[in-house]
Amino acid sequence: MEIKKYIGIVKNYHDCMSGCRIELLSKFYDDHVTFQQWFNLYPESEHIILENTEELYNMFSIFEDRRHPITEEEKQKVRFMYGVSERQFLKTFKEAEKMKGIHGTNFLRLLESRLDNLVYRLGFSNTRRGARQLVNHGHVTVNGKKVDIPSYRCVPGDVISLKENSSDHKGIEIALANKVKRPDFINYDEAKRIGTYVRYPERSELNADINESLIVEFYSRV
Repeated sequence: MEIKKYIGIVKNYHDCMSGCRIELLSKFYDDHVTFQQWFNLYPESEHIILENTEELYNMFSIFEDRRHPITEEEKQKVRFMYGVSERQFLKTFKEAEKMKGIHGTNFLRLLESRLDNLVYRLGFSNTRRGARQLVNHGHVTVNGKKVDIPSYRCVPGDVISLKENSSDHKGIEIALANKVKRPDFINYDEAKRIGTYVRYPERSELNADINESLIVEFYSRV
């Protein structure tokens, strides 16, 4: 695409409002940026006339600088939500990158497959932090064997239950009494207090407030 086409597009504010997209030169920026994103952060762009590729680069460098805090904030939000250290978070992200499918969705699926998260999903604890403590203290078994590592990666078919002497744990009793609904990707036997990780979750079953594409964008620049 010639630079003149960029000039014309950036000057046309009405194209922005109609939701069109501007594709940047790949050597400058390996992504797409919506007009709305650009004008929200840099509204005076309507009046900018770009004379050369250097000005194009400079303009979107400003956009990139303003985007960084947004992407980092989303990364931190999700990291704290799942209670994962920075090292574990990045390691999981890189593992998701090697999987087939959509990187961001795979990343969330791996986070959801953590043992502490599934203990929380089953209702043994009201919070992920509490679920992590249950695992750490040896109250949880996977396929009949005690597992005390919160980051343990479960796979579909794994059976998660409580140790026999942990079934009357007061905190667990309270959490189970308050549990209203469990996601469809796990089965739970009320009588036996045993849960089965049936399948990996679909993106639509996970938190809609998470924008995983911002996390992918963040790590692509660090």
